[in-house]
Amino acid sequence: MDRAISKEVKRKEQGKQWIRIGAGMAVAVAAVGMMISFMQTSVNRKDIRISVVDRGTVEVSVNATGKVVPAFEEIINSPINSRIVEIYGKGGDEVEAGTPILKLDLQSAETAYEKLLDEEQMRCLELERLRINNRSKLSEMEMRLKVSRMELDRKEVELRNERYLDSLGAGTTDKVRQAELGYKVGQLQLHEDEEKYSNEQALSEAGLKVKELELNIFRKSLSEAGRTLEDAQIRSPRKAILTYINSEVGAQVSQGSRIAIISDLSRFKIAGEIADTYGDRIAPGSRAVVKIGKDKLDGVVSDVTPLSRNGVIAFTVQLDEDSHSRLRSGLKTDVYVMNAIRDDVLRIANASYYTGQGEYALFVVNGHQLLRRKVQLGESNFEYVEVVSGLDEGDEVVVSDMSDRMDKGKIKLK
Repeated sequence: MDRAISKEVKRKEQGKQWIRIGAGMAVAVAAVGMMISFMQTSVNRKDIRISVVDRGTVEVSVNATGKVVPAFEEIINSPINSRIVEIYGKGGDEVEAGTPILKLDLQSAETAYEKLLDEEQMRCLELERLRINNRSKLSEMEMRLKVSRMELDRKEVELRNERYLDSLGAGTTDKVRQAELGYKVGQLQLHEDEEKYSNEQALSEAGLKVKELELNIFRKSLSEAGRTLEDAQIRSPRKAILTYINSEVGAQVSQGSRIAIISDLSRFKIAGEIADTYGDRIAPGSRAVVKIGKDKLDGVVSDVTPLSRNGVIAFTVQLDEDSHSRLRSGLKTDVYVMNAIRDDVLRIANASYYTGQGEYALFVVNGHQLLRRKVQLGESNFEYVEVVSGLDEGDEVVVSDMSDRMDKGKIKLK
């Protein structure tokens, strides 16, 4: 027969049940807390780069791309239409000044030059013949001029005699007039001969100068042909490295075509390109910084191409240390051209997050967590970015790439 359970027993059992329920709820709450803590986004401090906001100077720069090129490079073009008959070097060879590089077929050029030499001699003989003809002609005219003067002197004597006889009554008026007429005709004849002589002398001198000028012009052409023939014996103009050579023996080369390139690979410069929208922010004399990996090389913009091509403007940077060990021909570089200075501004380190002036969402350290904050950024250079608003001096800002966490308002910092 069943016995009734006492109230004391019932109270003890009910207490044990409440204890079990409480313990279960505590475990559940702890589990949920642990799960939330586990699911919350976190990041290790050592895995991110943090920059402290400070106050200082930002030397504003514009970014450009660059390529290392030899400081000196000379393209050797064929001065004539010819063909290659011999090769004396290969790419990479070091050549001294005057070292033969290759040989062109010069037979036609030499024959043409010899014809010009013969023509020069012929022109010299023609000039000498003209001088002799001029001297002979002027000599004949001088002789006729002397005869005319003597004839005039004779007629003057006759006129005096007729006048004297007429004064004595032994002459006649008709003879005096005839003598006067003969004297005047003699004067006119002498004047005409003198004019002819003077004109002929001027014509001779002018003709001689024309021929001498023609000869000088021809000699300049002859000298140019001689230089062309000398240049056709392809030699290195200075000590350098042969970086390219047309090594096809028998290949036809046209006048002006490239047959070799020599470069000074001990010194370098930077050939830069920048979008033409920044063309007004770069000029000769601007200071520039070239980054090759972690190395930074200072330089100066030496020249800027005035015309835009395909939306870019080309410029050249002369390096202060143009023989740096990191410089290699063809190496790509980043170039920063300085164009303004902003003093006493808030700034943070420049990194991949920065793409230009504007508003950014950056994470700021707040104790053991990172809080996303809207920040207005301004100008920059390769080291710093100007902070316009949103940050205070001393704030710690994450400058690593956090694009995959931008949907989070805060991140746990370990």
